[in-house]
Amino acid sequence: MLKLFKLLSNKRLFILLITLVLFIVVMGFSLATRKGLSWPENFLRDSTGFVQKMFYKPAGYVAGLFEDIGNLSDLAKENEQLKIMAAQYARDKAQYNFIKAQNEDLEKKWQFTKEQKNLYKYEYRIAQVISQTTEPSNSTIVIDLGSKDGVRPNMSVISTDGLVGVISQVSNFTSTVKLMTMMDTNDPNSQPPIAATAFNKEGKSFGMIESYNPETNRLLMTKIPPGDPIAVEDTILSSGIGGLYPRGLTIGTVESVDVGEFGLTSTAVIKPSAEFQDWKHLIVVFTEERAE
Repeated sequence: MLKLFKLLSNKRLFILLITLVLFIVVMGFSLATRKGLSWPENFLRDSTGFVQKMFYKPAGYVAGLFEDIGNLSDLAKENEQLKIMAAQYARDKAQYNFIKAQNEDLEKKWQFTKEQKNLYKYEYRIAQVISQTTEPSNSTIVIDLGSKDGVRPNMSVISTDGLVGVISQVSNFTSTVKLMTMMDTNDPNSQPPIAATAFNKEGKSFGMIESYNPETNRLLMTKIPPGDPIAVEDTILSSGIGGLYPRGLTIGTVESVDVGEFGLTSTAVIKPSAEFQDWKHLIVVFTEERAE
């Protein structure tokens, strides 16, 4: 008994003994079959869960933030790709519309040439417009047909609407077209006058288209003889007299007819059928003696 008291008087040994006993008791509770947890175990688990919860939520927010930043980067890349695809689509759509419009324009011109061939047996060749000069003193167009294609000076050039002008200069691969807007009786270098008649009045109506009024954008048909049946709204065509301009080319529509000062002739104001617009293609008329 005395030895036991001496042993207990040693503090370190006493604390070790108490710790060993508590450890055995805890192990007994842990290994034993129980329906529930002890209060120390509940306290330990609750404390651990609370601490984990405090650290887990901020960590989840931070991880979610970095994930969202990554998603934003991916969305920015996808958006950039979509913009590129949209630009490519717009370009391809514009290219498609351009080609479609060009094909429709060429088809229209081809149909026109076939109809005219059946009427007058001329040869028509479609030319692409290379350049255009709109200066009042030099209204000309350059086309991509030249002497190698059989083009000669003074050949008529038309659009699907009507007469545009005549070939004034020819090189091997291009030709210059002098527009009807250059017609001027006072200019020795002007386009030659056009012998004209009215549609459905061929042989009864006659006149000469010699000038163009740039202020009114109208042609003047002069030297119309007395009693000529020409009237407002008549369609004016080239008569073919003189051989320079082929017969049957549409020139314009009569807006007014005025009797001259002495009543010997009349003058008609003609609205051109061709609008002298920004053409892309024109048609060169080859007559039998000029076609090759």
